[in-house]
Amino acid sequence: MLSVSKSVYSTFMKKQNNGIKRIIEYPIETQNRVFFDLIARGQSTLWGKEHKYSSIHSVENYRDLVPVMTYEDYAPYFERIKNGEQNLLWDKVITMFAKSSGTTTGKSKFIPVSSEALSDCHYKGGRDMIAMYLNNVSHSKLLFGKNISVTGSHSVFSNAKNSYLVGDISALLVEYLPFWAELIKIPPKKYSLISNWEDKIKFIADYVVKRNVVSLLGVPSWMLLILRTISAAEAKSIEEIWPDLEVFFHGGVAFKPYKNRYNELITNKNMKYMEVYNASEGYFAIQNDLASDDMLLLLDHGVFYEFIPLDKDSVASKYAVTLDDVKVGENYAMVITTNSGLWRYKIGDTVSFTSKYPFKIKITGRTKAYINVVGEELVVENAETAIDEAAKKTCAVLSDFTVAPLFYEDGKTVAHEWLVEFETSPEDMDLFADILDETLQNINSDYKAKRFKDMVIKKPVIREIPRGTFYKWFKNNNKLGGQNKIRRLSNDRDIVEEIYNIVK
Repeated sequence: MLSVSKSVYSTFMKKQNNGIKRIIEYPIETQNRVFFDLIARGQSTLWGKEHKYSSIHSVENYRDLVPVMTYEDYAPYFERIKNGEQNLLWDKVITMFAKSSGTTTGKSKFIPVSSEALSDCHYKGGRDMIAMYLNNVSHSKLLFGKNISVTGSHSVFSNAKNSYLVGDISALLVEYLPFWAELIKIPPKKYSLISNWEDKIKFIADYVVKRNVVSLLGVPSWMLLILRTISAAEAKSIEEIWPDLEVFFHGGVAFKPYKNRYNELITNKNMKYMEVYNASEGYFAIQNDLASDDMLLLLDHGVFYEFIPLDKDSVASKYAVTLDDVKVGENYAMVITTNSGLWRYKIGDTVSFTSKYPFKIKITGRTKAYINVVGEELVVENAETAIDEAAKKTCAVLSDFTVAPLFYEDGKTVAHEWLVEFETSPEDMDLFADILDETLQNINSDYKAKRFKDMVIKKPVIREIPRGTFYKWFKNNNKLGGQNKIRRLSNDRDIVEEIYNIVK
């Protein structure tokens, strides 16, 4: 059992809360400092010289000189770094690449990760997560028990010119985990980094079941699989196995579709759920108030933010705004400049602000994960809200889902086809579809207009698929475990057809 002295605890909380205070009370000043620090670091790099960083004296100047970039734009630079060239995008040596899950393109991406990003962004975000949680919960046992974290794996790649470490960002973090995190994390590194996901589940389940687990950390879908494995093996509820379990820190996918399943496994009404927004590219936001489901944007973690209104995404640079000019409730594509040398990088996530001063956000989806075949502008947040409402009102429990357009033979009308895997099927599937449809119309005016009298979009088509189908899809696509997730919304039918091939 970890024993934390009062003085150590007091020092830790004071330091972290001072940083959180800066984010809340001086957000613009904090971001300006981060911006100029990053520009100074970039001046000596090849990128900085090509884009005249020595002449940058304002954000506006920066926008004029540096275009908004995508992964594909940066790919040639990333390949050169893999081949041993340095000082291209960042002024320190890059020896790590985070392998992303590739939800929007289906292909994995390899994002450079600097040692500064690990220490000043990811690990700092982890410390802030702990501090924010402890600020919310009195008499917590968080520091007096163990945390289960579900991570990916990594491997060393070598070529004629260079060697580098590649893996999920979670695996890179485990490899260089600071001592304070090692004290509470289980399982040990040798189990966490097992590459075969099915073997990993077994080893983790066997190792953690007899430990005093007080917290969980990971992607909801994969953590759920581990909890169910443990519960089934022990023939006990999770709270019987770990009576002191008190919180699940979750991220990667929206938690709403999984909430009922967690409530079934963990019946303790005092169990807490806290969302974090971290990705291969950085640690961006944390739910700092457990009574509210939005997250505080982290402004002092080596990341400078810009935001592009979603309807202006095709003319990115012209319409990008900083925190000063964001509007509450508007959807934005997020653009980041980071301490790994990602300059004006469009990460692919969309967010909306729920408040300013402090700046708090919700993740609304992905810039490429939406359905807009007839102008309905359906985004992930709409879909998750609607299916959650339908599940609640029909006593259903969801496992996973994906949505694609279904085109009718007349060539003029479409429907949205929902492939849904249920833990518990709805009592009435037609009612489920009606509630989902009605909720979408209530929260999305574009969708409602297209649904008028079935003239453009017909009623949603719900297809129930057998349990375990999505797991088979992940396995077939070599995407088991870690940070992998299925694309919720697609403008094409590629994923839907792959799933139909599985269930034939």
